[in-house]
Amino acid sequence: MTQLPADFLARPIAHRGLHDAAAGRVENSRAAINAAVQGGFGIEIDLQLSVDHQPIVFHDDDLPRLTGHAGRPRDFTAEYLTQLPLLGSNETIPDLPGILALVAGRAPLLIELKDQTGTLGDSCGALERATAAALAGYHGPVAVMSFNPSMVRAFHALAPDIPCGIVTDAYLTQDWPDVPPSRAAQLAQITEFEASGACFISHNHMDLDARPVQALRARGIPVLCWTIRSQAAAERAMRLSDNITFEGYLPPHRP
Repeated sequence: MTQLPADFLARPIAHRGLHDAAAGRVENSRAAINAAVQGGFGIEIDLQLSVDHQPIVFHDDDLPRLTGHAGRPRDFTAEYLTQLPLLGSNETIPDLPGILALVAGRAPLLIELKDQTGTLGDSCGALERATAAALAGYHGPVAVMSFNPSMVRAFHALAPDIPCGIVTDAYLTQDWPDVPPSRAAQLAQITEFEASGACFISHNHMDLDARPVQALRARGIPVLCWTIRSQAAAERAMRLSDNITFEGYLPPHRP
């Protein structure tokens, strides 16, 4: 099994980069990612897929919140998307090759593949293929994860030397209304961990004491968690996990 590099456990991971809207550093922007590098943190980013099958660094399924434009990333070409201004900044949406060139191995980079099915069901594999192609030849600590185990499995088959993991949750109905209840129950038990080729999980920090999570940790599987917004929450989470993904405050660096 490919192991998660120790760098991913040695320093806190900045959620969508070290973003700060008041300072003009929008989430998943070049400025936020560069600030995380300069601050000595790890970096988490999100990927969506353009209509021409390019990996775009963007969290949401649709564009309005961060750009003011209507539509979804999957409806437009990468050329169009990477010219869209990010609200509250002087930047445009980045693509994955551009972010890889910016980070250039200077910080651990944790890449989340956003579910493209809407129901965490079987994936067509397009985002996985685009991501694997972009990462070919990248030098530096990198890992790939997704809420969708099907995407993790597909990516692992394409790039078995890159560590991958499952983003996990309690999958409460109110939080996941589009996921069928039977699928949500299955996902909450993390039953596809081995079959997906995963070597770590990143779990909701509010549910870290869940039995499937702690059973994996007892086996020596690294458990990351999301999303921590205070030092008090970090201290609670670190009793049950191995590292935090954070935003909205600056956690101390570990000795």
